[in-house]
Amino acid sequence: MAMTKSVVAKNVDEYIQQFPADVQSTLQKLRTTIKAAAPKAEELLSYKMPAYKYHGMLVYFAGYKDHIGFYAAPTGHATFKKELSVYKTGKGSVQFPIDKVPFKLVTQIVKFRVAQNEEKAIAKRSSAVAVKKAAPQSRKKTA
Repeated sequence: MAMTKSVVAKNVDEYIQQFPADVQSTLQKLRTTIKAAAPKAEELLSYKMPAYKYHGMLVYFAGYKDHIGFYAAPTGHATFKKELSVYKTGKGSVQFPIDKVPFKLVTQIVKFRVAQNEEKAIAKRSSAVAVKKAAPQSRKKTA
């Protein structure tokens, strides 16, 4: 990354400001894209990089000299495998060239992750309600 190892960002603004102007511009546009696709998501730093959380983690990104690392957990990448095949990928990661970030694809991936996390949250709530209903009720003793 372009930042020095002695400087640790305290928030996403500080993180982005550590990069050269051209990288900052791309990171800021990526940030805006993610926030538009997941307006209820909490923005935070996780693993020293920008991350977005909504009913669990959605996506992360990181800036580098020649590319942007984008991390949408393995499920986000697996679902969009064909679209991501033109980029350098790894397990749960993809590298976008600084000047060729596919913002429309990022929007699709983030919206997919939001829907996925919402489904998990609903299933978890439904499961908790079912367990609560199945639990035996305490009986009041009468004298």
